[in-house]
Amino acid sequence: MTTPDALRYTRIPLNNGSGAIPAAGFGTLIPDPVATRQATKAALEAGFRHLDGAERYRNEEAVGDAMQNVFRAGTVRREDVFVTTKLWNTNHRPERVKAAFDGSRRRLRLDHIDCYLIHTPFAFQPGDEQDPRDASGRVIYDSGVTLVETWHALERLVDDGHCKAIGLSDITLEKLREIVAAARIKPAVVQVESHPYLPEWDLLDFCRQHGIVLQAFAALGHAMEPRVIDDPVVRAIAHRVGKTPAQVLLAWAVQRGTSFLTTSTNPGRILENFDISALPEDAMQEIRDSITTNVRFNSVVETGVPGFIPRAKS
Repeated sequence: MTTPDALRYTRIPLNNGSGAIPAAGFGTLIPDPVATRQATKAALEAGFRHLDGAERYRNEEAVGDAMQNVFRAGTVRREDVFVTTKLWNTNHRPERVKAAFDGSRRRLRLDHIDCYLIHTPFAFQPGDEQDPRDASGRVIYDSGVTLVETWHALERLVDDGHCKAIGLSDITLEKLREIVAAARIKPAVVQVESHPYLPEWDLLDFCRQHGIVLQAFAALGHAMEPRVIDDPVVRAIAHRVGKTPAQVLLAWAVQRGTSFLTTSTNPGRILENFDISALPEDAMQEIRDSITTNVRFNSVVETGVPGFIPRAKS
């Protein structure tokens, strides 16, 4: 019989036969490299077996150092860890994709990457400047490449054998439909902002139809106002089941069939975020039916520029 605590070990099969993704994921968007190493090591020691990184984060070396230290200690094996990283917007041109991918592999010190995502559907001016801007401060986009062309370049990475699965991040349902229609290798993972204030049910339904794993970033609302972690429905359920509001939100994410990402540099918080247990079905239904707030915290889907939007309290 499955115990409620088994939820934290959930793995979701990928549609291309390259294994399964752990539902509980640790995000490595941490600016300081020392903190990145410490938090990544703490996450692996806490039980997380999925690490999510990106070229854009500029800390893949630190993530790689932490992984290698844990692997050498013998407490965790490489084959048990699912590693995701992402292609940045300035590398969308097909001739730039493999070099970007190999750069991430080198920095992470890994022979293969378990999942490689297109960080956003927006192509920026190619070059070494990650955030190209014109004299007026506007992003310089690249009209010389389509998302489908970039996708086909990712498919070739899978053919080469060092990339096990591919997917997209910060994608809308409309754009995802285009890629699925044109793809030779279907997306395995789609990573988007999602939480009870932005449940993305239509996107989740489409992903289910095509065997795509929806992965939720900002699963706790990124501590932005209005704070989903302080929602009265969530807090009441947490009190009822003897868990923290964060644990309720993360359990909700897994039980509805998605994976999640959470980030912290606090070892106690990292342990708490992995220590999730299954919620009763009435709690799952209550979150779906009783929470009506609808908020997107990150505007990246509109611009390709990551950034959480501060909101003044009303």
